[in-house]
Amino acid sequence: MVSPDRRSGQFWLTIAFAILLVQIVTEHLMGRLWICSCGTIKLFEPGVNTPGNSQHLADWYTPSHIIHGFLFYGLGLLVLRKAAFGKRLALATLIEAAWELLENSPIIINRYRSATMAIGYEGDSILNSAMDTVFMALGFLFAARMPVRVTVVVAILFEIFTGWLIRDNLTLNVLMLVWPVEAIKTWQGGI
Repeated sequence: MVSPDRRSGQFWLTIAFAILLVQIVTEHLMGRLWICSCGTIKLFEPGVNTPGNSQHLADWYTPSHIIHGFLFYGLGLLVLRKAAFGKRLALATLIEAAWELLENSPIIINRYRSATMAIGYEGDSILNSAMDTVFMALGFLFAARMPVRVTVVVAILFEIFTGWLIRDNLTLNVLMLVWPVEAIKTWQGGI
Protein backbone atom coordinates (compact mmCIF):
# COMPACT_ATOMS: atom_id res chain seq x y z
CA MET A 1 0.00 0.00 0.00
CA VAL A 2 1.27 3.48 -0.91
CA SER A 3 1.58 5.88 2.03
CA PRO A 4 -0.41 9.15 1.98
CA ASP A 5 2.84 11.16 1.93
CA ARG A 6 4.10 9.27 -1.11
CA ARG A 7 0.72 9.67 -2.85
CA SER A 8 0.79 13.41 -2.11
CA GLY A 9 4.32 13.66 -3.48
CA GLN A 10 3.36 11.83 -6.66
CA PHE A 11 0.31 14.06 -7.06
CA TRP A 12 2.35 17.28 -6.81
CA LEU A 13 5.06 15.96 -9.13
CA THR A 14 2.31 15.15 -11.63
CA ILE A 15 1.01 18.72 -11.23
CA ALA A 16 4.53 20.11 -11.84
CA PHE A 17 4.85 17.98 -14.98
CA ALA A 18 1.39 19.08 -16.14
CA ILE A 19 2.41 22.73 -15.69
CA LEU A 20 5.45 22.08 -17.90
CA LEU A 21 3.20 20.49 -20.54
CA VAL A 22 0.83 23.49 -20.41
CA GLN A 23 3.87 25.76 -20.89
CA ILE A 24 4.95 23.77 -23.95
CA VAL A 25 1.48 23.69 -25.52
CA THR A 26 0.92 27.40 -24.85
CA GLU A 27 4.24 28.31 -26.47
CA HIS A 28 3.28 26.20 -29.49
CA LEU A 29 -0.04 28.07 -29.68
CA MET A 30 1.94 31.34 -29.41
CA GLY A 31 3.76 30.32 -32.60
CA ARG A 32 7.14 29.56 -31.01
CA LEU A 33 9.40 27.22 -32.99
CA TRP A 34 9.89 23.73 -31.55
CA ILE A 35 13.65 23.77 -32.18
CA CYS A 36 16.20 26.16 -33.65
CA SER A 37 15.31 27.35 -37.15
CA CYS A 38 18.76 26.02 -38.11
CA GLY A 39 17.20 22.55 -37.93
CA THR A 40 19.68 21.10 -35.44
CA ILE A 41 19.62 20.41 -31.73
CA LYS A 42 22.78 21.13 -29.75
CA LEU A 43 23.50 20.19 -26.16
CA PHE A 44 25.00 23.65 -25.63
CA GLU A 45 25.02 26.85 -27.69
CA PRO A 46 28.28 28.71 -27.00
CA GLY A 47 27.31 31.94 -28.80
CA VAL A 48 25.64 34.75 -26.90
CA ASN A 49 24.56 37.16 -29.63
CA THR A 50 23.99 34.46 -32.21
CA PRO A 51 20.84 33.09 -33.83
CA GLY A 52 21.37 29.84 -31.90
CA ASN A 53 21.22 31.48 -28.46
CA SER A 54 18.11 30.43 -26.52
CA GLN A 55 17.36 27.80 -29.15
CA HIS A 56 19.08 24.64 -27.91
CA LEU A 57 19.13 22.46 -24.79
CA ALA A 58 21.44 24.76 -22.81
CA ASP A 59 23.25 28.07 -23.23
CA TRP A 60 25.04 30.67 -21.13
CA TYR A 61 21.71 31.62 -19.50
CA THR A 62 21.21 28.11 -18.09
CA PRO A 63 22.98 29.08 -14.82
CA SER A 64 20.37 31.84 -14.40
CA HIS A 65 17.58 29.28 -14.55
CA ILE A 66 19.38 27.07 -12.05
CA ILE A 67 19.59 30.11 -9.75
CA HIS A 68 15.83 30.59 -10.27
CA GLY A 69 15.48 27.13 -8.75
CA PHE A 70 17.61 28.16 -5.77
CA LEU A 71 15.49 31.27 -5.25
CA PHE A 72 12.16 29.48 -5.71
CA TYR A 73 13.21 26.81 -3.23
CA GLY A 74 13.80 29.57 -0.67
CA LEU A 75 10.50 31.23 -1.59
CA GLY A 76 8.69 27.91 -1.17
CA LEU A 77 10.15 27.53 2.30
CA LEU A 78 8.95 31.02 3.18
CA VAL A 79 5.40 30.82 1.87
CA LEU A 80 4.71 27.08 2.11
CA ARG A 81 6.90 26.09 5.04
CA LYS A 82 4.72 23.18 6.15
CA ALA A 83 3.76 22.06 2.65
CA ALA A 84 5.05 18.91 1.01
CA PHE A 85 8.23 19.17 -1.05
CA GLY A 86 6.28 18.35 -4.23
CA LYS A 87 3.82 21.17 -3.60
CA ARG A 88 6.71 23.65 -3.29
CA LEU A 89 8.23 22.25 -6.51
CA ALA A 90 4.88 22.65 -8.27
CA LEU A 91 4.75 26.29 -7.13
CA ALA A 92 8.29 26.85 -8.43
CA THR A 93 7.37 25.22 -11.74
CA LEU A 94 4.29 27.44 -12.03
CA ILE A 95 6.36 30.59 -11.46
CA GLU A 96 9.05 29.51 -13.93
CA ALA A 97 6.50 28.51 -16.57
CA ALA A 98 4.72 31.85 -16.17
CA TRP A 99 8.04 33.63 -16.61
CA GLU A 100 8.87 31.56 -19.70
CA LEU A 101 5.51 32.46 -21.26
CA LEU A 102 5.98 36.14 -20.44
CA GLU A 103 9.62 36.09 -21.59
CA ASN A 104 8.53 34.77 -24.98
CA SER A 105 5.75 37.28 -25.46
CA PRO A 106 6.25 40.12 -27.96
CA ILE A 107 6.32 42.76 -25.22
CA ILE A 108 9.29 41.18 -23.40
CA ILE A 109 11.10 40.14 -26.59
CA ASN A 110 10.90 43.76 -27.78
CA ARG A 111 12.00 45.00 -24.35
CA TYR A 112 15.07 42.73 -24.48
CA ARG A 113 15.90 44.04 -27.95
CA SER A 114 15.62 47.69 -26.93
CA ALA A 115 16.97 47.72 -23.38
CA THR A 116 19.54 44.94 -23.19
CA MET A 117 22.44 43.54 -25.16
CA ALA A 118 20.08 41.06 -26.88
CA ILE A 119 19.69 43.15 -30.04
CA GLY A 120 18.55 40.34 -32.36
CA TYR A 121 16.76 38.29 -29.73
CA GLU A 122 13.90 36.27 -31.20
CA GLY A 123 12.78 34.50 -28.03
CA ASP A 124 13.31 30.90 -27.00
CA SER A 125 12.56 27.78 -28.96
CA ILE A 126 10.04 25.56 -27.20
CA LEU A 127 12.84 23.08 -26.52
CA ASN A 128 15.04 25.73 -24.87
CA SER A 129 12.17 27.17 -22.85
CA ALA A 130 11.14 23.73 -21.59
CA MET A 131 14.76 22.99 -20.68
CA ASP A 132 14.95 26.32 -18.83
CA THR A 133 12.11 25.03 -16.64
CA VAL A 134 13.84 21.68 -16.22
CA PHE A 135 17.08 23.43 -15.20
CA MET A 136 15.09 25.51 -12.69
CA ALA A 137 13.77 22.25 -11.22
CA LEU A 138 17.32 20.88 -11.03
CA GLY A 139 18.38 24.04 -9.18
CA PHE A 140 15.40 23.58 -6.85
CA LEU A 141 16.46 19.99 -6.15
CA PHE A 142 20.08 21.08 -5.60
CA ALA A 143 18.99 23.72 -3.09
CA ALA A 144 16.85 21.15 -1.28
CA ARG A 145 19.81 18.80 -0.86
CA MET A 146 22.67 21.17 -0.12
CA PRO A 147 23.40 23.45 2.82
CA VAL A 148 22.27 27.05 2.26
CA ARG A 149 25.86 28.32 2.24
CA VAL A 150 26.80 25.92 -0.58
CA THR A 151 23.78 27.03 -2.64
CA VAL A 152 24.66 30.70 -2.08
CA VAL A 153 28.30 30.13 -3.06
CA VAL A 154 27.28 28.27 -6.22
CA ALA A 155 24.88 31.09 -7.18
CA ILE A 156 27.59 33.72 -6.63
CA LEU A 157 30.09 31.70 -8.66
CA PHE A 158 27.57 31.32 -11.50
CA GLU A 159 26.92 35.07 -11.47
CA ILE A 160 30.62 35.98 -11.41
CA PHE A 161 31.57 33.43 -14.08
CA THR A 162 28.84 34.34 -16.57
CA GLY A 163 29.26 38.05 -15.83
CA TRP A 164 32.97 37.77 -16.59
CA LEU A 165 32.62 35.45 -19.58
CA ILE A 166 29.61 36.87 -21.45
CA ARG A 167 29.10 40.21 -19.65
CA ASP A 168 25.64 39.13 -18.58
CA ASN A 169 24.06 37.14 -15.76
CA LEU A 170 20.79 36.95 -13.85
CA THR A 171 21.46 40.14 -11.87
CA LEU A 172 22.39 42.18 -14.94
CA ASN A 173 19.56 40.67 -16.96
CA VAL A 174 16.94 41.69 -14.40
CA LEU A 175 18.50 45.13 -13.93
CA MET A 176 18.61 45.83 -17.65
CA LEU A 177 15.08 44.57 -18.19
CA VAL A 178 13.61 46.65 -15.35
CA TRP A 179 15.91 49.68 -15.15
CA PRO A 180 18.27 49.86 -18.15
CA VAL A 181 21.62 51.53 -17.53
CA GLU A 182 23.23 52.84 -20.70
CA ALA A 183 26.77 52.38 -19.36
CA ILE A 184 26.07 48.69 -18.69
CA LYS A 185 24.49 48.25 -22.13
CA THR A 186 27.60 49.81 -23.71
CA TRP A 187 29.91 47.57 -21.66
CA GLN A 188 27.87 44.49 -22.55
CA GLY A 189 28.01 45.39 -26.23
CA GLY A 190 31.82 45.12 -26.10
CA ILE A 191 31.73 41.32 -26.46
